[in-house]
Amino acid sequence: MPDQDISQYLAYLLASANRRMHIGLAQSIAAEEVTEEHWRILQVLSDERGRCMGDLAEVALLNHPALTKNIDKLVSRGLVQRAADASDSRKVLVYISDLGLETVARLKKNVDAHHDGIEDALGPRKTVQLKRLLESFINN
Repeated sequence: MPDQDISQYLAYLLASANRRMHIGLAQSIAAEEVTEEHWRILQVLSDERGRCMGDLAEVALLNHPALTKNIDKLVSRGLVQRAADASDSRKVLVYISDLGLETVARLKKNVDAHHDGIEDALGPRKTVQLKRLLESFINN
């Protein structure tokens, strides 16, 4: 069996890049005492449309138990709130609060600065190429 350095596998490279991105992002938002998952949830909800848990889980890239746990934490901090869906009382919608909007605005500055640093390191052309390649990979 031929030896292949693990760093030659796409799965390894993607996992390594994800790890580096996660660490940098976590550092950039640490002052707000939120996790990357909290940031994703708040960013999605910042359109103020409210989301059912299923849709929110899909967009925020979380499984349902993890989403529920994170929403519970955000509710206890007053950053989001739950409400029954007016058209289907069995459905729960999650909305961002005013405090959540203020928090996500501060987070956006830090996340944008983090991403700007990555773009500075890669250059704008390679950043656009990388985004396109990743989008293509995700969609296919």
